[in-house]
Amino acid sequence: MLKHGILGLICSGDKTGYQIMTVFRDSLKYFWTAQTSQIYRELQTMEKAGWISVRHVLQTGKPDKNVFSATPAGREELQRWLRADNLPETVRNPLLMKTFFLGERPLEENIAFFHSLREASVFPDDGKQASAAAELYRQALAHPEKAIYWKLTIEYGRLYEKMHREWCELCLKELEALRQLQSGAGQSGTAAADTKEEEA
Repeated sequence: MLKHGILGLICSGDKTGYQIMTVFRDSLKYFWTAQTSQIYRELQTMEKAGWISVRHVLQTGKPDKNVFSATPAGREELQRWLRADNLPETVRNPLLMKTFFLGERPLEENIAFFHSLREASVFPDDGKQASAAAELYRQALAHPEKAIYWKLTIEYGRLYEKMHREWCELCLKELEALRQLQSGAGQSGTAAADTKEEEA
């Protein structure tokens, strides 16, 4: 998946390794993270596969650079990948698997867990920074209209995060109600025990 993401970036215009890393840092990180070493490893693999070509550019006063371009074979591979029905057919969600078994943990730990989960945010500014970065890349595209798909990707992230926060709020509401119920039951039990002792 990572190599096709890199290939897509190169197909949108020639790029250096640094420029590719910058796009991941500023935009793609919201739904796909990649380390510098991973990116360069994939670039080498793609060059060997004939998907990209590289030209060495001499520079004065600063280090030379390698510029990567998509080959016809690379553009064909990108189209093949885009058309392939390769989306996951099964659902695997580690968070929901863990949530399913949280009853094995103390209630207070689970409340703290959902408080922490609620505060975790990919879009702390409601996606403004991501939208600004996407606009900059749109202006640099040879075909700016293609950037609408970047906007759609950001909107998915924003809506997903909204759902995520609302789900955490629901979980907290349910667990805090359970805590209150258990606390009330504990107090009732203590009062009943005190009454029996007095009667005795």
